[in-house]
Amino acid sequence: SVKNVYKTIAEAIGLVALVIFVFLRTPRASIIPIVTIPVSLIGTFGLMALAGFSINTLTLLALVLAIGLVVDDAIVMLENIFRHIEEGLDPFSAGIKGAREIGFAIVTMTATLVAVYAPLAFTPGRTGRLFVEFALALAGAVVVSGFVALTLTPMMCTQLLRHNPKPNRFDRTMERVLTSISDRYGAALRWVVTARYQPLAGEPSMGQRVKGVVLQARWIVVGVMLASALAIALIFPTMKQELSPIEDRGVILANVNAPDGATLDYTNRYAQALEKMGESYKEFDRIFANVGNPTVAQASVVYRTVDWDERKRSTMEMARELQPKFNALPGVTAFPITPPSLGQGFRERPLNFVIQTSDSYENLNAVVRQMLEEIAKNPGIVSPDVDLRLNKPELRIEVERDKAADLGVSVEVVAKAVETLLGGSNVTRYKRDAEQYDVIVQTEASGRTTPEDIDRIYVRGRNDAVIPLSALVKVRESVSPRELNHFGQRRSVSITASLTGDYSLGEALTFMDQTAAKVLKSGYSTDLNGTSREFRNSQGALAIVFVLALLFIFLVLAAQFESFVDPLVIMLSVPLSMIGALLALKWSGGSLNVYSQIGLITLVGLITKHGILIVEFTNQLRGQGLEMIDALVKASSQRLRPIMMTTGAMVLGALPLALAHGAGAESRTQIGWVIVGGMSLGTLLTVFVVPTMYTLFARQAIPGANKTIAKDQPGHPQEHHEPSEYVAK
Repeated sequence: SVKNVYKTIAEAIGLVALVIFVFLRTPRASIIPIVTIPVSLIGTFGLMALAGFSINTLTLLALVLAIGLVVDDAIVMLENIFRHIEEGLDPFSAGIKGAREIGFAIVTMTATLVAVYAPLAFTPGRTGRLFVEFALALAGAVVVSGFVALTLTPMMCTQLLRHNPKPNRFDRTMERVLTSISDRYGAALRWVVTARYQPLAGEPSMGQRVKGVVLQARWIVVGVMLASALAIALIFPTMKQELSPIEDRGVILANVNAPDGATLDYTNRYAQALEKMGESYKEFDRIFANVGNPTVAQASVVYRTVDWDERKRSTMEMARELQPKFNALPGVTAFPITPPSLGQGFRERPLNFVIQTSDSYENLNAVVRQMLEEIAKNPGIVSPDVDLRLNKPELRIEVERDKAADLGVSVEVVAKAVETLLGGSNVTRYKRDAEQYDVIVQTEASGRTTPEDIDRIYVRGRNDAVIPLSALVKVRESVSPRELNHFGQRRSVSITASLTGDYSLGEALTFMDQTAAKVLKSGYSTDLNGTSREFRNSQGALAIVFVLALLFIFLVLAAQFESFVDPLVIMLSVPLSMIGALLALKWSGGSLNVYSQIGLITLVGLITKHGILIVEFTNQLRGQGLEMIDALVKASSQRLRPIMMTTGAMVLGALPLALAHGAGAESRTQIGWVIVGGMSLGTLLTVFVVPTMYTLFARQAIPGANKTIAKDQPGHPQEHHEPSEYVAK
């Protein structure tokens, strides 16, 4: 898995470099943001070392995402300086002016992304412990890249960038295409924010006013945003939900449960049968069995596969194929397990549903049998099992104390004889060839197979008389529970089960809750344990983290912009990216799990960067004296190119994750598709929605902005006005 992530990092670097070169078209310009990647990654490794983090799949996954992130700030800085050079400024002056214009936006974007990941560091439970390194590694990479963009990037721009008076054909073609896109976008945006209804001759004035409001083009954009929010509300409940994707970990575990009271030989015979089954699969290169653990009636068989590149089928596919073969075995219950991916117990099954009561175990067992009957009707729940069994056969040996006393035999002697001869007693060790061996006293296996074998046990009584045990004890057969479990200080039983590949843990728990509500009577309650409990807890924790991320971003933006309106406008881009992410997950067969949810949290920070660029530059231009619509269209058009570049870098940087295969790929693809889908559709909608919302909510005048037009703004006479006041629209 680590090896594959290294490969993904290399692929992401190559694709990001390609995007940069296509937009900038010169090696001298392209090298500037590309240098940001190794500098930021090295700085991030330094921060990880200071924090005591290790190189693992999660920290490396953070670095894969960081590749697309760390070039963003450098691209924005570079593009702004490059534009001034193309307009005729010398490199040094362009570097100073470009850095001043874009510095605030870079600081804001860096603070925003760090604010997104801050709540992840405080997530409780196993999920929090696992992803704290992911979150802090990614936040560290963003901080380093922001520092590089404000220092190293402008310096390199002044030294490497030059005006190209004679561009080649490729340069001219790309520039013509990009300029055409910006111009067409600017024209479309101006139409969206200014187009109004043209009244018909003779139309009543009231009708004109109503249609003038309703049929403005920008209300169409508002409708698109509301439709996106509605689509999220409709799609979200239909998504599969689970703790983490089932990963192909190169191993399948088969659990074997023999009937209670089965001997070790009985269990071993069926374990060997499962080994034989695995030998027909060319994908398995090693098979071994562990018999008699944790009880003599239980065993496990491990099938280890060949390398991922040497087989076409996944362990999940092979486990589904093995299940009916296991079901055909008479005399035992066997089921295959693909190990969980977040470090849970190797034997742990995803569904772990607990029923609690203060009632008797007999009544509890009857209720559980009703639950199992209902579960059997659900094809998505496979091989359900319970930990309450009241039919374990046993022999009860009752000493007749009066007879034993008359014959001079103590109860302790009887108990010791039975324990040693039937159960075995480790009496000593002996050493041979530097090895130690246990010496176990026990009757041979053939002498302890039936109740009648107890009659052949003798003990010594008074005067060393040899007395048969049958003269001292009564033996009767009975049944008893194998174990009596408690959960939360109440009597309990756990129902565990595996799930089919297309049936999620969220669906299974919903079904179990509904079944319990129908079957359980008063005095019974339910709870979750294991993976199921962790899944339910992580849902609540990550929902809180998501809300906190939105709150943190809003507060950071409010502090930076000294306004509550601008952050609100910027954050309206979030639902637009969410719908793209959910559609990508749905299309790729993904689910809502800890990986995809962390991808969604990451997406919040990424998509708000576009709004920051547009709103911040619009405010700058308005402060220089431009009217709101003119400033908005100019800012959006000029910032479209860096937005396209950063989106292309982020999408192509995440594409190797989305298309990953091999060890651990199932989890990486979830984050990859969230970023690819969310950034693609989110960017397409954001460049229209954010400017439109700005015209609806933003201030008509920038407070404290004097309207002195800079000398380098052609086409505007110099004027001076007193600072304008806040004027709400």
